Amino acid sequence: MTTWGWTATAALDRRLSRIGTIRCILSKMMRMQFSRLLAFAILVAMGAPLCAQQPAGAPQGTERQAAPAPAAAKPQSAKPEETEVWEPEPSAVTPGASNMAPPSDAIVLFDGKNLDEWVSAQDKSPAKWVVANGVLTVNKAAGNIETKRSFKNYQLHIEWKIPENITGSGQARGNSGVFLASTGPGDAGYELQVLDSYNNKTYVNGQAASIYKQNPPLVNANRKPGEWQTYDVVWTAPVFANNADGANNTDGSLKTPAYVTVFFNGVLVQNHFELKGETRYIGQPFYKKYDAAPIKLQAHGDPSEPISFRNIWVREFK
Repeated sequence: MTTWGWTATAALDRRLSRIGTIRCILSKMMRMQFSRLLAFAILVAMGAPLCAQQPAGAPQGTERQAAPAPAAAKPQSAKPEETEVWEPEPSAVTPGASNMAPPSDAIVLFDGKNLDEWVSAQDKSPAKWVVANGVLTVNKAAGNIETKRSFKNYQLHIEWKIPENITGSGQARGNSGVFLASTGPGDAGYELQVLDSYNNKTYVNGQAASIYKQNPPLVNANRKPGEWQTYDVVWTAPVFANNADGANNTDGSLKTPAYVTVFFNGVLVQNHFELKGETRYIGQPFYKKYDAAPIKLQAHGDPSEPISFRNIWVREFK
């Protein structure tokens, strides 16, 4: 080979060596760049959830803070007199000598002396139950009796006693009833059940202190036969549509239902119960229009010994 040939070959080798060196450098640079890109991607991936937890527009690295609660409005120069009501003043009522005695505004329906406030529920003739020793005893043959007066909303106090020698069982043991509104002869109306429910099993919406066939009492607060028992009742009569509404509501449709609260021997047994209509022995209850109605006591036809009543009074309210 000539000198020129050797020289050319050496030059080519040098160029190839330089090219190899450059390729090596480029390869290293590419690997470094890829590593940086990979590291950057990892950092971005790790930081994304943290950024997502921050509200929009909040600088990264700052903690999210709850918005301050608005300051409570302070009354401006409020005075206690602004919430005081001075009139009209409630009417003064003198309480009875005991909680069972009638207050000064009560209408006494039976005070142990006579039946002047009562008539037969069947034909309005004088009531024929038995009055003796301050006690009113059911005369089953004479039928139901009711008050001469009619009432809407009222507070009622009435005491009753099952005979100590009572016989029978279930509904045939000291059965009677206080009809809080008598809407007709027989058992028409809204009945608060009277029965010996002291160790006497029957259907629960027919035991003493039930709203008959509609609602059982909250508890059984019966005393044993031979002891006097008390009902204290708050009766809110149903309201029906009529011409007084200032509209053409003359169909007698129900506007508001009846409600009753009952304390039995001082124990709450009916708590503002909403009645579904008149109480019925058979069938579903329904409402029938009436305005005001008498209070009725039932002479039930069961063969057990007749029960007794005493100390009956009522207070009307609007």
